[in-house]
Amino acid sequence: MRRFVLLLAWGIGMLIAGGMDSRALGASPQEAGIVEKPGAQVALDSVLKDEDGNDIALRTLTGKPIILTLNYFRCAGICTPLLNGLATTLNEIGLEPGKDFQVVTVSFDPVDTPEVAHQKRINYLKQMTRPFPPSAWRFLTGSAQATKAVTDSVGFNFKAAGDGYVHAGAIIVLTPAGKVSRYLYGTSFLPADLQMAVQEAKAGKVRPTISKVLSFCYSYDPEERRYIFSLTRLVGAIILVLAAAYVIYLVAAGRRRKGKDKERQSA
Repeated sequence: MRRFVLLLAWGIGMLIAGGMDSRALGASPQEAGIVEKPGAQVALDSVLKDEDGNDIALRTLTGKPIILTLNYFRCAGICTPLLNGLATTLNEIGLEPGKDFQVVTVSFDPVDTPEVAHQKRINYLKQMTRPFPPSAWRFLTGSAQATKAVTDSVGFNFKAAGDGYVHAGAIIVLTPAGKVSRYLYGTSFLPADLQMAVQEAKAGKVRPTISKVLSFCYSYDPEERRYIFSLTRLVGAIILVLAAAYVIYLVAAGRRRKGKDKERQSA
């Protein structure tokens, strides 16, 4: 029993330590990550640059649910896998792009230009295996002030690191009025999850996060700018599950012994 208690304490400690040393998907305002702001209004009056270098306010893109991604175009980490994963999922959902939803990718790096955004849109539209009008996926750039207003409004925090940035991987689904409806984390997304998120956003609903698996099983490596698997968290979780099962077993075994003792006494 003493060993069991020590093992349980160690497992809890590992989970607590894991939650403290990786908050890429649940950060404080001073850290790189996301502080969820369900129901918050995105900065609709921020004036950005479209793929042709023209000024565009986010407000002009509202009126339908928006799938918002926040990236930078020279990212060597999770940005490309995230956008690739989104493109794959968009090919599989049963909603009409441009009518049922709008995709907006905003670069938070002021170095990115409309020319780079234009090429990015061409590259990702080539990945679409279904009719997908170019106007249904916008790639926008802008000044540091304008893009920071957008990221701050949805709780997306990033930090400069070397020649790049540390940031979390997520897409944010907005209502037709431009309010945060839901966050979906990771670099790949289930078609059913994304479709449901878009449909609920269309109805103006604000829902809790579908999945935060990455915040539990993975940590962000700022040097390599990628998520790495965290063995300590997985081991801690397994230990807690086994500990709970062992406690249930002890309780059940104790009840069985008491039942047998009563049978003997009555006999």
